[in-house]
Amino acid sequence: LTVNCLDRHVEKSPNRVALIWERDEPGTAVHVTYRELLDLTCRLANTLKKYGIQKGDKVAIYMSVSPLSVAAMLACARIGAVHTVIFAGFSAESLAGRIMDSGCKAVITYNQGVRGGRIIELKTTVDEGVKNCPSIKHVFVAQRTDNKVQMGDRDIPLEEEMAKAASVCIPESMDSEDVLFMLYTSGSTGKPKGIVHSQAGYLLYAALTHKYVFDYQQGDVFGCVADLGWITGHSYVVYGPLCNGATSVLFESTPVYPDPGRYWEVVQRLKINQFYGAPTAIRLLLNYGEEWVKKYDRSSLKTLGSVGEPINHEAWQWFYQVVGEGRCTVVDTWWQTETGGICIAPRPSEEKAEIVPAMAMRPFFGIVPVLMDENGKVIEGNDVSGALCIAQPWPGMARTIYGDHQRFVDAYFKAYPGYYFTGDGAYRTEKGYYQITGRMDDVINISGHRLGTAEIEDAMADHPEVPETAVIGYPHKIKGEGAFAFIVLKEQTAHTDRVKEELKTLVASKIAKYAVPDHILVVKRLPKTRSGKIMRRLLRKVVTEQLSNMGDVTTLDDPSVVKEILDAYQKYKEKTSS
Repeated sequence: LTVNCLDRHVEKSPNRVALIWERDEPGTAVHVTYRELLDLTCRLANTLKKYGIQKGDKVAIYMSVSPLSVAAMLACARIGAVHTVIFAGFSAESLAGRIMDSGCKAVITYNQGVRGGRIIELKTTVDEGVKNCPSIKHVFVAQRTDNKVQMGDRDIPLEEEMAKAASVCIPESMDSEDVLFMLYTSGSTGKPKGIVHSQAGYLLYAALTHKYVFDYQQGDVFGCVADLGWITGHSYVVYGPLCNGATSVLFESTPVYPDPGRYWEVVQRLKINQFYGAPTAIRLLLNYGEEWVKKYDRSSLKTLGSVGEPINHEAWQWFYQVVGEGRCTVVDTWWQTETGGICIAPRPSEEKAEIVPAMAMRPFFGIVPVLMDENGKVIEGNDVSGALCIAQPWPGMARTIYGDHQRFVDAYFKAYPGYYFTGDGAYRTEKGYYQITGRMDDVINISGHRLGTAEIEDAMADHPEVPETAVIGYPHKIKGEGAFAFIVLKEQTAHTDRVKEELKTLVASKIAKYAVPDHILVVKRLPKTRSGKIMRRLLRKVVTEQLSNMGDVTTLDDPSVVKEILDAYQKYKEKTSS
């Protein structure tokens, strides 16, 4: 695999730029050639080997976006170790949970991270996380800043070791179905699942979709601004572009640092040809107005892509008209951690074929989407809606959930036997194009981050004064969806505001800051069926104020609960607006 991503390009054009690292500090880009990246990768791989990492071992990567974090992924691949990249915004507890589930032998991290001008304490978080992880033998620590951090017995200064290592490392021979990496994602139950991707199928699919969806041509500068901790970073920052011998941008900063013109200043300075980002960032920037965009020359742009959640019309139009000056192709791409790469997107297609705003539209080569009804029957014809399934396997699909193949079967193949169920609903238009309508389970999408509401509920349930919680998603202007929590307090609890603050801290420390609910509403009780199941759809109706359309409430244990919650919600709304 790394031979496909590195060695073969080094043979032909060693000085071609592989990575352009757009560091957090504005205007300080670092260019890394294919030869340099191979050298970094081999030295890192030899260092891992020296400390006992072997084929099949699991290695956690907890780093900010940088050439070294890419080299860490590739170094694992080169020696046949399995990497699991954990987004550097996750808490120590989230990190520990993933390490324990996967049985990692080592962690690779930085002393600190830098993002939006702020220092992020990565090593401290790792120390906190691994103290309960007996499987961890070594922590490799690289330097992103000049600040000293505590180094203990199992900590190894990474750059010092790499400097001593040989720059040649013979790649391990791997079977096409061996595991390349694991990546944790949220499901509708509380525990994140380790999605497993293979060697050959995954790489082939990432490379082909990168080439054809974005019309990537040799010499283009591909700018995907995703973090490496998400599948988008794996497929369209690292593996797809490098397999295609592309020049890939690594974006370490945020869209608003040092100001809301950052993306477009980078586009101008690095002459980016394809720009791939999330609707949540577009919605955020749209609020700052057009002048931040128009200040910079965007004439290098040819294709604009959107990923992570369905893009709304207003954001699509702004992306197309303002950012792309009405001359760039906009590809709204639908796919998942589980699919490995883009499955539905407006391109590739016949040249100049129509693109309908805010719609994923066309299945990629070999993807056969079907819509299913409640009874598990395929819905034929157009202008119809149903559960989105895929009817035949494709190379990039996940192979299992680590350590729990039954959960894999149950989650994706049980609801509609013979089909892969995506968890999303979709509409097929008159012309046969696909529009994704959103999740069909208790999973929400906050700023493009997938999160099971059960995870937030589990985190809050640890509070001694909160016996019951229910979390739902509600429409949010910037984030797409936000989390709204309903909580029941113990009778003697007096300090409601204190409890709310404590709950927010709990969620941030157990999961991550982005998971913290925007709203927490105290209610006397939750709406439950007679069998004790919380009716979250009623809570959704309350928050989205669809009061005339409450649906069937006859299965409720006590229907009067609805009025109780409505009254509490109205009071809360009046209080927050005042």
